Amino acid sequence: MKKLIIIGITVLTGFSSCKKLAEINIDPNRVTETHPQLLLTQIEWDAFRYNNGTSPLYAEKKLVQTDGESTEQYYKWDRSNFTPYSKMRDVTKMMEEAKRINSNAYLALGKFFRASYFLNLTLTFGDVPYSQSLQGETQETYIPPVYDAQKDVFKGILAELKEANELLSKENTIITGDIIYKGDLEKWRKAINAFRLKVLMLLSKKEADADLAIKAAFSQIVANEPLLASNDDDAQLVFLDQEGNRYPEFNSSGYGSGMYMDSTFIRRLQDREDPRLFIFCTRTKNAEDAGLEIDDFTAYEGGDPAAPYSEVNTKAALGKTSKVNNRYHKDPTTEPMVLIGYAEQELIIAEAIVRGWLAGNADDHYNAGVKASFKFYEKYAKGLGSYVSESIATAYLGKNINNLAAAATTEGQIEKIIMQRYLRSFLQSPWGPFFDHLRTGYPAFRRPAGVNIPFRWIYPQAEYNNNAGNVGEAIKRQFGEGNDKISAQPWWTK
Repeated sequence: MKKLIIIGITVLTGFSSCKKLAEINIDPNRVTETHPQLLLTQIEWDAFRYNNGTSPLYAEKKLVQTDGESTEQYYKWDRSNFTPYSKMRDVTKMMEEAKRINSNAYLALGKFFRASYFLNLTLTFGDVPYSQSLQGETQETYIPPVYDAQKDVFKGILAELKEANELLSKENTIITGDIIYKGDLEKWRKAINAFRLKVLMLLSKKEADADLAIKAAFSQIVANEPLLASNDDDAQLVFLDQEGNRYPEFNSSGYGSGMYMDSTFIRRLQDREDPRLFIFCTRTKNAEDAGLEIDDFTAYEGGDPAAPYSEVNTKAALGKTSKVNNRYHKDPTTEPMVLIGYAEQELIIAEAIVRGWLAGNADDHYNAGVKASFKFYEKYAKGLGSYVSESIATAYLGKNINNLAAAATTEGQIEKIIMQRYLRSFLQSPWGPFFDHLRTGYPAFRRPAGVNIPFRWIYPQAEYNNNAGNVGEAIKRQFGEGNDKISAQPWWTK
């Protein structure tokens, strides 16, 4: 009996020791649970700044490089990266924590940011891991994710945005940690629905696809869901003159070296007598030395984006080329970064009306979009707002070249709308005008003879190293075996 008692005590002691060992192995400095508000602020900061910068401006013919060859300017890029997946780890964690505390508000915002990142990924590459992605922390062993067909990725994006709107429609709480809307759920609903319209318009080539029902979905949102009502509703990140909170281009050295304005961008602004020219650019050195005023359209000139960079450098050295306006790199709070705003929403709706997706007056939405862009710069372009007042915007829209009603054909109206989306996007809407060009052909992008505009980027090398079977299958399904090229055309552009 004593032996049995001793054995029993030993076993119990062993269990007790194991329990204590498990407890002491929990690192108190590695928190496993947190409130989603502690994740939201950084998620918003990252998402609103993602992919902003000057790289898209070379591809979209707004900037030229003079001290070296820009791969974007000459369309010679190759691989991109899967950075959005690492950004979405925090989003995934926020959604997990939202479920743990039963907060549909944070869950909804998680769905919105997932949709935003996945949209960027699929537009960049084509098919990407979606349904099986971001499961590393829940899987006991790593399973390389399959690549979802691009159509399915788009369907997933639209479904998540729809779910986000529906979740918020049933909430009446205030979201803490929100640096965009200070917790205003109704404004978030407006932004999410505007973003849904943007995604649907990106699929304009697929309007006949009954499975997607793009026109019906677009019309339903406009008719029944809250949308942005003015610039005050813009989903934008406002910068502060504090360390770590300043405009990302502030004090950037690139603006003082080989970066100059593109002649085709300047010419489009000059042809339309568009005063946003004065907001975006400096006068050439020669024009400034000659005493030409800021609002003299002849005081601005750019470099030829199709010429060798050495030729452009020579022109710049002679004082004949404008640079980016100093406010972008000398003002720490120059302007907010807008992820989706009223100006863009109104231009998207105008295009939908022109395409026959819904009833309405396209002119009204087009004019509202253009005026909203002017108003944005009137507010944020310090010292230059008088050049883009509402009366000037009205006069601008009265010119035939800017007047939507003056276009004689549907195609002509679409070209005018896309041009206005393009002109409003300087250091805003990264890569947006490039993708609009891929789906509409507008605006035309000047380039050297024989150079074609790419449709996509090559998949990351890491995928070939770690997920070769799935990436190989995705390439074969989309483009033909081994055809992972920037010239390969993804589903959404066909």
